[in-house]
Amino acid sequence: MSTENEGTSVPPAPSAPPPPPVDAPAASAHQGPPAPGAAPGPASPPPAGARDAAGQAYGPGAHGTEGEDGYGAPGAYGTPTAYGAHDAHGAHDAHGGQVPQGGSPAGPHSRSSAPDASWPPPPPQSTPAYGDGGAGHGAGGWGSAPQQPAPKSGGGRGRMVAAVLAAALLAGGLGGGLGYTLARENDSSGSTTVSSSTSGGNVKRDPGTVAGVAAKALPSTVTIEAESSSGEGGTGTGFVFDTQGHIVTNNHVVADAVDGGKVSVTFPNGKKYAAEVVGNAQGYDVAVIKLDNAPSDLRPLTLGNSDEVAVGDSTIAIGAPFGLSNTVTTGIISAKNRPVASSDGTGSQASYMSALQTDASINPGNSGGPLLDAQGNVIGINSAIQSTSNGGFGTGQSGSIGLGFAIPINQAKYVAQELIRTGKPVYAKIGASVSLEDTTGGAKITDQGAGGSEPVDPGGPADKAGLKPGDVITRLDDRVIDSGPTLIGEIWTHKPGDEVTITYERGGKEQTTDLTLGSRVGDN
Repeated sequence: MSTENEGTSVPPAPSAPPPPPVDAPAASAHQGPPAPGAAPGPASPPPAGARDAAGQAYGPGAHGTEGEDGYGAPGAYGTPTAYGAHDAHGAHDAHGGQVPQGGSPAGPHSRSSAPDASWPPPPPQSTPAYGDGGAGHGAGGWGSAPQQPAPKSGGGRGRMVAAVLAAALLAGGLGGGLGYTLARENDSSGSTTVSSSTSGGNVKRDPGTVAGVAAKALPSTVTIEAESSSGEGGTGTGFVFDTQGHIVTNNHVVADAVDGGKVSVTFPNGKKYAAEVVGNAQGYDVAVIKLDNAPSDLRPLTLGNSDEVAVGDSTIAIGAPFGLSNTVTTGIISAKNRPVASSDGTGSQASYMSALQTDASINPGNSGGPLLDAQGNVIGINSAIQSTSNGGFGTGQSGSIGLGFAIPINQAKYVAQELIRTGKPVYAKIGASVSLEDTTGGAKITDQGAGGSEPVDPGGPADKAGLKPGDVITRLDDRVIDSGPTLIGEIWTHKPGDEVTITYERGGKEQTTDLTLGSRVGDN
C-alpha cells in the first residue's frame, strides 16, 4: 500500500503471493455535541497551502482480467491499481496517465499472462475510471490528474496520499463514482501545522466518556514522519505497541524510509525520537518501527478483540489529519468484513483487507492511527477512506465522507508480532490462482496460472482439498466470497495452518471441502 515505492522491484511470479497483501460502547463515545467544558474537536479545513495530491483509483485492471493468486500473488492481469502519492517528478498527466516515478508506462491491455510472470502493468490509457461513468475517453487510464506537490523548501515536507480501490465493495461490482484513499497526510510543503494542546486541565473525565478515552490514549499515539534517501516523504500516525519502543503503523506510512530513509516520531508532549523500520508487510499494510533510545515510561495501548466488535459499537479515531496532530474523532462501526484492496499506483504491489468500516472522521494523515472502542481498547488500525471529489471521481481534494476502513487489530497484532520476531511477514495461502473478475459470482480458479504456471499448485493446499481449475469459490467458512480480492482478504485474516471450509461450485453443483492453509514468508 505504499504511496510512493519508487524503484520497488516488481514482485515475483504469482505462485508466491503478491507483496504482503491483506489476504484479510457506549453511546457517549459517538460523535456529538461536546460535553460542557470539553474542547471542541478541530473542524476547520487545512491551511490554505495544504492541498491533497491524491490520485484516484478505479477497479481492477480492465474489469474482467484474471490472474490473482488465491493466496495473494497477483497474477497476470487485473491487479487492482491505485494512484499513489506522487512526488514532484512523478505527477500524473491529466490525459497521458503518466506512471509515478519508478513505474513504467502501461502498454496495450492484454488478457495474456504478464511477461516473466510479473505483476501486471498499470492500466492502459483506455481503461475508464469508474467515477467517470465508464468513459475512458479523455480521462486517461489513470483518471483525472492529481495536484502536484509544491517544491520543498527548508524543512518543509511534501505529504502524500495514495488512492486505493475497494474489491467488490458493492454487490455486483465496483464503482459508484467514489474513490478509496489511503488515509495518509498530503499537503503542500509550504504549509505550516500547529499542534493543539492535549491537556484537559484539572477536570476529571469518566473513563467511559470520549474525553476519558482520549486522555488515556493520546499520550501513546504518535505522529510519524518518514523520508526516503532522495528526500521524498510523508506523514502518518502510529501507536505504542510495547514498552520496548515498538510503534505499530501502516506500511504505506513508512514505505519511503524502508531502504536507507529516515523516520522520526513525535509524541503529543512534543518529544521527538528517531526510529528505524523493524519490519513491514506490504500485503497487510502493517509496519513496525522502533524508537532509538526509547523512554522508560512508555504506555502501550490496550489491544481489544476485533472479532467481538459489533455493528453499531462506538468508535474513537486518533491521528493527524492534514497535519493536525492529536485529533480525536468519533463514530460507530458501520460494517464488518468489508473487502478493500489497494495498490501502490504502479500496478506492482497490492494489499488486501477484510476491514472494519467506521463513520468516524478519517482523513489523510490518520493512516496508522488507532481505532478505539468506548473503553479505549484498540480494535483496528485506520488505513483507508472512501471519498468523493469536487469534479467527479478522480479530481479535487479528498476527505472524509464518513466511510473509513481499518485493519482489524487481531490480524494486525499477529502481523506485528511476526515482524518484531523475524522482520518478515507471514501470509496464509490456498495455493491456487483466482480471477479478479467481479462477474463470476465468486472467486474462480483460473485455467492457467500467471506466466504459464499451474493454476493449482501440485501438492498444495487447494490440490489436496480437491479443488480444480474452473471451480468457483463462493464461501470461506461462513463468509460470502463474491470475488478474487474478497477471497484473498479473507484468507489473510487467518494464519497458516488454520483449517477452513471452502464452498465452491463445479458444473453447476455446490460442493464443500476442508482445506488447511499453507504459508508464504516475506513480500517477495
